[in-house]
Amino acid sequence: MKKFSKAQRPQMIQQMQDEVFDLCIVGGGINGAGVARDAASRGMRVALVEAKDFASGTSSRSSKLIHGGIRYLENMEFHLVFEALNERTKLFEMAPHLVHPLRFMIPLYENSRVGMFKMGLGMWLYDALALFQAPEMHERLNAHESMDRMPTLQGEHLKGSYIYSDAYMDDDRLVHETLRSAHELGALCVNYVKAIGAQFNNAGIIEAVECEDQLNAQKFKIRAKHVVSCVGPWTDELGPKLLKDWQNILRPTKGIHLTLQKSRLPLSSAVVMAAEKSDRIVFGIPRHEMVIIGTTDTDFQESPDKVVATAEDVKYLLDVTRQYFPGAGITEKDIVATYAGVRPLVKDSSSSEGKTSREHVIIDDKRGVTLVAGGKYTTYRLIAQQVVSHSLAFFSLEDRVRFAKSETTKALNPFTTVDAFQQALGQASVWAKTTGRPEWETQLLAERYGLEAAEILHTYPRHYSYWQLEAAQAIDHTLCLNLVDFYARRVPLFLAYPEHGMPQLESICEIFQEKLAWSDSELKKQKEDLRVYMEKELSWKSGF
Repeated sequence: MKKFSKAQRPQMIQQMQDEVFDLCIVGGGINGAGVARDAASRGMRVALVEAKDFASGTSSRSSKLIHGGIRYLENMEFHLVFEALNERTKLFEMAPHLVHPLRFMIPLYENSRVGMFKMGLGMWLYDALALFQAPEMHERLNAHESMDRMPTLQGEHLKGSYIYSDAYMDDDRLVHETLRSAHELGALCVNYVKAIGAQFNNAGIIEAVECEDQLNAQKFKIRAKHVVSCVGPWTDELGPKLLKDWQNILRPTKGIHLTLQKSRLPLSSAVVMAAEKSDRIVFGIPRHEMVIIGTTDTDFQESPDKVVATAEDVKYLLDVTRQYFPGAGITEKDIVATYAGVRPLVKDSSSSEGKTSREHVIIDDKRGVTLVAGGKYTTYRLIAQQVVSHSLAFFSLEDRVRFAKSETTKALNPFTTVDAFQQALGQASVWAKTTGRPEWETQLLAERYGLEAAEILHTYPRHYSYWQLEAAQAIDHTLCLNLVDFYARRVPLFLAYPEHGMPQLESICEIFQEKLAWSDSELKKQKEDLRVYMEKELSWKSGF
């Protein structure tokens, strides 16, 4: 695949100034990445700008699940569940290295809001809405069977449980892979470029987006036939910069998550918790390298830039975890890391955060702007397809015909088709023998990159450590520009490892300094930025 690195960035920014694009997309989270890929797959000329790092907002701060939303059945949002389950099936095919089947347990107690019979009906409906194509059908377990399956679970007053199928994912990497695919299709995508305004023609239609490169303060304009806003919780901040009469549309809510070592909370499947007390579900999610506990759901009125986990948030999730797993003895000292994000929910008449709809909203403004807000991660591909279709209403009939066909159900990466991914898993031990590397390294590379792992092993020197390989790949193929972006969004070093990857810092810095030509003073600044980032993310500790 083509390189997607800092070396290409100046050329892409120059092209953005020189050409006239079909679409200018503002926002490099999952929706922006999806729109860029969809539009580029149709043959449209696309420019995308992201004010910070790709996926640095809500798109890297989710529960990291691909799911239909079992609780949306209670809100009677059957259409939303059906869409999500249909998209889940597609994502298994599109990105098998990023989206993995996972079994979920819903334990039901004597005081649960929903009883075994009603939950059973919901399970059948969930499987039916998935057209019975889930990796496995649901199961009903009595209390004894539930404890056999999950020995650490609270057994007192347990009536039984249901087990059903959904999936977990690498949310930030799904954004990066979607952007790489868009890049392959000809889209120009750059991070650290902020949209600061708009230029209108005599008819009052936007003809250019005014931008500022955050790395050198250079200002420039991107001329485009149409503009798409995909900035999630920043929608009401960007809106007035593009449209002077903007009226706020969001009801942002805050969600935080905890991460634990798997040894501290060994879960045989994901667990759905807290459903008996409120309409806010808390998940316990075992994944490759950690267990995630989350999430909270509270109204949040500040700038999304300021969101952070508080001691109160952490205590709430700890209380829920202790209630379900009292024998585990989980305390704040067991928490490896936390992360917090803001959901861009669209205002409705609901008085409860948990009942505010997760439906996305697409708004077309006659001045040449289409905005999308809300929605579920699982349905990002479908949302993107709909956004581009909305945008095409502003184009000529000839263009609408020319750009009618979306091609986004194909694998994101040719190295990670289902067959290629399975082939890579089978070859990992062979790669270990031919390269002299530990098998855990080649196996992990195969799991994360499919057959691209062979390219990585062939391209970079044999003396590189595993994390140096990851750093080189991130710099060359995901436009990774600094240490914070690497630690927070390219690899799980901060979230999953008790020492947050600090023992590997010097060796990782060697790769960044070499590839990005950092001076010693820049290297020192990068290390300090990483320290400050970690300190901020863990600031809740002062409340204990």
